Amino acid sequence: MGKLWFGGTIYTMHDPGETVEAVFTQQGQIVDTGTREYLEKLYKNQITDKHNLKGHVMYPGFTDSHLHIIGHGERLLQLDLAYAKSPEEVLELVQRKSEELPEDQWLIGEGFNENNWSDPRIIHRYELDEICPDRPVMLTRICRHAIIANTKAMEIAGITSQTPEPDGGIIDRDQQGELTGFFKDTAQELIKSHIPEVTTGYLEKAIHAAVEDLVRHGIVGGHSEDLNYYGGFKRTYDSFARTIDGERHKFRANLLVHNGVIEEMDENHLSFNQGTDWIELGAMKIFADGAFGGRTAWLSEPYADQPDEFGVQIYSEEHMKKLMKKARKREMPVAVHAIGDHAVEMVVDMIEQFPPPEGVRDRIIHAQLVNPALIERMSALNIIIDIQPTFVASDFPWVLERIGENRLPFAYPWKSFIDAGIVCAGGSDAPIEEIDPLEGMAAAVNRVSTLNGQVYGEQQCLTPFEAVSLYTTGAAYAIGMENQQGKIGPGFKADFTVLDKDLFSIDPREIPNAKVQQTIIDETVVYERHE
Repeated sequence: MGKLWFGGTIYTMHDPGETVEAVFTQQGQIVDTGTREYLEKLYKNQITDKHNLKGHVMYPGFTDSHLHIIGHGERLLQLDLAYAKSPEEVLELVQRKSEELPEDQWLIGEGFNENNWSDPRIIHRYELDEICPDRPVMLTRICRHAIIANTKAMEIAGITSQTPEPDGGIIDRDQQGELTGFFKDTAQELIKSHIPEVTTGYLEKAIHAAVEDLVRHGIVGGHSEDLNYYGGFKRTYDSFARTIDGERHKFRANLLVHNGVIEEMDENHLSFNQGTDWIELGAMKIFADGAFGGRTAWLSEPYADQPDEFGVQIYSEEHMKKLMKKARKREMPVAVHAIGDHAVEMVVDMIEQFPPPEGVRDRIIHAQLVNPALIERMSALNIIIDIQPTFVASDFPWVLERIGENRLPFAYPWKSFIDAGIVCAGGSDAPIEEIDPLEGMAAAVNRVSTLNGQVYGEQQCLTPFEAVSLYTTGAAYAIGMENQQGKIGPGFKADFTVLDKDLFSIDPREIPNAKVQQTIIDETVVYERHE
């Protein structure tokens, strides 16, 4: 038996402006579209439910193409530092949280961003020691490429002034040569590896909290990278399978597999594209560099505000070749974090040397500084770019201090990607940025900084249709599901996002003000807004 959806504007996302009057669904699939009269007449003996959209606007279900589901859940459950406006406010929040916790428990804070402070400095471990001399403390930077640890945490990890820096990592020191407690990129693991392993109950609680929040924001699925951080592949994968099971939660999760747990995937007799009805294993995730905030994104020319710094190359070229071979041996695509132009160039070199299997698409995640020559090479390789539009809203204007005005034309060049025929998929990188896809769409269209209200790189603004495509057709294409997800038409999954506004007709500045009315997954209303 089936359901009829009607009574509003229904965008198919096949072509700009294309709408249908009604949709008939059955067993989680779209069976047919057309006028209400046509569908009621043709399927009158099969329609058991009629859903009136009450004048609202239906789109294919929005998918976040790059996030960390457990990390987002942790941000909802743990100390959230994303909105702190000064180092003093961070320290005050840490002190309050410390008073709530058992004495022997680590205090973990998420998401501080010193670039949003009037005094953009990194908190020193001695400042944390004054508040928490006997409790280990770890604060994660918004980019997740750096942490601050207090002395207690460093003692537990056995870190001293003699500890060598790991490949692809930096242990920061102050002007006196003292360790500051600031660890960048792979050096973070020196601390993180000593944090007590979380329980599977905690993981399930975090996944549950995240999915509840995702569907509230109109998101029906997400491409997430979590499997390397919470006690290994199996316990994390199993936590997803138990939580997103079609009963407790309906949600379409594509789980990237970090290169560090590929062998564990093999041991559990799983491979690319396998999983359950709700979760499937995706591309092999690799990190090529860091991020602009900590000056660890790998650039071909030095940072404008630190002329002796080019960023961090996580893996040597030889090591990267080994990782590419590891993926290709398993007929897997790669999804490579690469922000700086030198990192992007190395990834393109690797993909040219080790092309993916037939029908499989590689992804570059972020690609925030890319010159036209690289774009031309990327377009010839059918590489998908995972972009995070809200980065342009939160990174400018401070990122100009890092890269300089002369590189602005090549920064966050989304329109150039699309004009070159490169398919882009849109995500949030939550918990690094806010999860709301409407904020992402607005940033893609308007490119307005939330810090000063100015527009940066206006020539790279997308149209509203292109912006919505990032979270529908683009996200589906990235995982080879372009014939099943991301559009409204016969044969596609019955996943929909219903808003109170038409994103294609309102003032683009009003996009973030649209409200999610319903989120539908597999014909099931998993979220409904109540006034």
